[in-house]
Amino acid sequence: MNKSKSDAYAAAGVDITAGYKAVELMKTHIKRTMTKGVCSDVGGFGGCFELDLEGMKRPILVSGTDGVGTKLKMAFLMDKHDTVGIDCVAMCVNDVICAGAKPLFFLDYIACGKNVPERIADIVKGVAEGCVQSGAALIGGETAEMPGFYPEDEYDLAGYCTGIVDKDKIIDNNKMAVGDVVIALASSGVHSNGFSLVRKVFDVENTDLRKPIEELNGKSLGETLLTPTKIYVKSILALLNEVEVKGISHITGGGFYENIPRSIPDGLCAKIDRKSVKILPIFNYLAKVGNVTERDMFNTFNMGVGMSVVVRPEDVEKALSILTANGEDAYVIGEIIKGEDKIEIV
Repeated sequence: MNKSKSDAYAAAGVDITAGYKAVELMKTHIKRTMTKGVCSDVGGFGGCFELDLEGMKRPILVSGTDGVGTKLKMAFLMDKHDTVGIDCVAMCVNDVICAGAKPLFFLDYIACGKNVPERIADIVKGVAEGCVQSGAALIGGETAEMPGFYPEDEYDLAGYCTGIVDKDKIIDNNKMAVGDVVIALASSGVHSNGFSLVRKVFDVENTDLRKPIEELNGKSLGETLLTPTKIYVKSILALLNEVEVKGISHITGGGFYENIPRSIPDGLCAKIDRKSVKILPIFNYLAKVGNVTERDMFNTFNMGVGMSVVVRPEDVEKALSILTANGEDAYVIGEIIKGEDKIEIV
């Protein structure tokens, strides 16, 4: 039994025994994420992972880190904390997969005003679910109780992921050429970006977030906005096994205009057919309520496209078939042309 206890620290607002209880509550969730390479237990000073390098000539580690941003405010207002962990994992692993890397392990960091073990366990439950969806092991993390810095009912959440890819298989956009095709993978909603604008438009602190809204197919605003970020790892890995992919973009903050160009080489441009984009109801509703221009919408949100991939014209049908078989709503939204702007939406 752990005998660690400090009355003086507790009087200052930090209950270290609550931290021990939180760890015990989250162990069941963490166990779901264990993969072959894990060689350490929860509670150590560092997470250990053994690399399986069989079949790899020049293994490269690819890392990513991110948080959930102000979407967390929605979790606070809805008092629902078991999905934002999925968002946290998604924001990291979806970035790593853009290089063609398979996520290996994940670590989380939770900073809170007051450690409520059940709430911390709920957060980690979501993190664990995200890890299961992406095939990554949750090998460590940190919970920091910071009274006076965060309000008692609020917290911040960030994460870190490491993946691996053979150097020869890193996605290389230098092979991209005029005539290549841009394929969209549908998003699940707003994901975890643009929530400062979302919260302003909907005035979420003064709105009934549980009221059904016709424009959202009868769903409430709170439910719609808390929909977890879609994780694309397994479907992209399946695609990479059978098709040459020349570029991958994770559509996050900055929308189409900021993220698609990141996978386009100089001298080429992704010409996106605006009419082909399957815009989700939440974005139409947001633009209407906030009187946000279409240009600003496409430069802030994913608009219903969480990820895009570029393939050769002759591989389009095969790519669509693979992605669909792996649960994606995948469809063509554009092509690669000559140009200096890297993206055009027409």
